[in-house]
Amino acid sequence: GRDTTTPRPLAGITAREREVLTLVGSGLTNAEVADQLSISIATAKTYVTRLLAKLDARDRVQLVILAYEAGLVSVRER
Repeated sequence: GRDTTTPRPLAGITAREREVLTLVGSGLTNAEVADQLSISIATAKTYVTRLLAKLDARDRVQLVILAYEAGLVSVRER
């Protein structure tokens, strides 16, 4: 059947980290992520750092790619 659970590469992340990943995947800066989630910029940075470690990503660009691959962000016309 169809599996609607979290995609394999995102299995280890929390719901909040997933939100942060979605926003980063949408191209938001740490400051914008902080604003969207009503958290401090320092906290937003911490989430990004944790995501980089958990997802074994080199940089934000890889996080964006992972967000797309996981279907958190869809390609849309600007």
